Amino acid sequence: MESDVRVIETRPYFIPTKARTPLKFGAVVMDSVEYAQVRVAVETRGGKRGAGWGGMFLADMWAFPDDRVPQDQRVAAMKEVTRRYCRLVSEHGESGHPIDLYFEVEEGLREAAGAVSAELKLLAPLPFLAALVSASPVDAAVHDAFGVANGISTYDGYGPQFMDHDLSRHLGPDFAGKYAADYIRKSYEPRVPVFHLVGGLDKLRKAELDDTDPKDGLPNSLDEWIERDGLFCLKVKLRGRDLEWDIERLLEVAAVAREAQARTGEERLHLSADTNEQCESAEYIVEMLERVRERDAEVFDKILYVEQPTERDLAARRLDMGPIAKLKPVLVDESLTGLKDFELAMELGWSGVALKACKCQSPELVLAAKAEAMGVPYSIQDLTCPALALLQSAGMAARLRPIMGVEANSHQFFPAASEPEAAVHPGIFRRRNGVLDTATLKGPGLGFQIESIARELPEAG
Repeated sequence: MESDVRVIETRPYFIPTKARTPLKFGAVVMDSVEYAQVRVAVETRGGKRGAGWGGMFLADMWAFPDDRVPQDQRVAAMKEVTRRYCRLVSEHGESGHPIDLYFEVEEGLREAAGAVSAELKLLAPLPFLAALVSASPVDAAVHDAFGVANGISTYDGYGPQFMDHDLSRHLGPDFAGKYAADYIRKSYEPRVPVFHLVGGLDKLRKAELDDTDPKDGLPNSLDEWIERDGLFCLKVKLRGRDLEWDIERLLEVAAVAREAQARTGEERLHLSADTNEQCESAEYIVEMLERVRERDAEVFDKILYVEQPTERDLAARRLDMGPIAKLKPVLVDESLTGLKDFELAMELGWSGVALKACKCQSPELVLAAKAEAMGVPYSIQDLTCPALALLQSAGMAARLRPIMGVEANSHQFFPAASEPEAAVHPGIFRRRNGVLDTATLKGPGLGFQIESIARELPEAG
């Protein structure tokens, strides 16, 4: 098609970023991380050119949490995969739709992860999840550039007018004649409910604050955040290995939310629970949910879903999630890196899936289509996405149909990382009445309005 693009140039930038306050999830604490921002230039078959951008935190603590490899080596490996994926898409030389281009070079991404692991002599191989995170800003930039070059919103380019291949190419004959466009909204939802993350170290009440808390004018406790931002969706990080603590944490978070919402007048409250793989079995979550219901049935009712309670290797023990699914939907996250993982998760009784911009827009749109067709619920989750990453993630949530809005916690932990973008997109980087306002996601590409964002970048890396 005339709209097909060929990548002619890529340029990665890496920006070390410090957290405002530490974020604890699972067994790790994230207080600094490398932000990758990538520029991609493309040319269409018709000779039109355009440049696109993407960004993502290279969060090794989540994507590559292997203590056998020192963190500096994990970060170096992920940065190198970003560089190699840039070269891979530049040297591919073929024209195509961004989704097709991704799948044409996906095996090369796997090979790059293996080559980097070997060349850096890592004591554990870089997992494909980490490779996806490393590649995600490049993939996003290709999608953005595709829209810019063709003078359209990228989301308007996911149908037969712009794609040679339907979804049967990736999902089989049942999807003949079906395109990603058939499973997305025709326009951005103007307001998207936003999940606030309650980290394992987060203080819940203003009375708990002391001299160690930041003095930057932002809230430092859950009740302050709820009152300031009108929050009604909370994602609660749990330990997964301390049942009493987890039960009390859920109940206490709900109690604080009720108290704060009594002052704001908000009556809605939605909760999700995430142990980040720390549970040894599904039975842990079953007992936790049943005991929460015994203690406070209203809190139990407000839990929308449970996210990834057990280890990410689904095939290792083939744990049955059915007992959890009978009580609450249970969503697969860290385990989900492609279609095979999706199918195995469904076989093992998982209820639905967590989609993320950090796993690359191309495969996530394909998985969203499959989930929609099967009636499988999905959420749009975060990787503490700042800057362009949050714009991309919010855009996905506004064009897809997730369970309830989007998780977005860079507001809490890395607000300074998004200041240039916040000046152009205030409704996304300042939560009001518990939602993100997507009105500024407009123009060609992914709606970043990059020409208006005054971000200074280091030398390309």
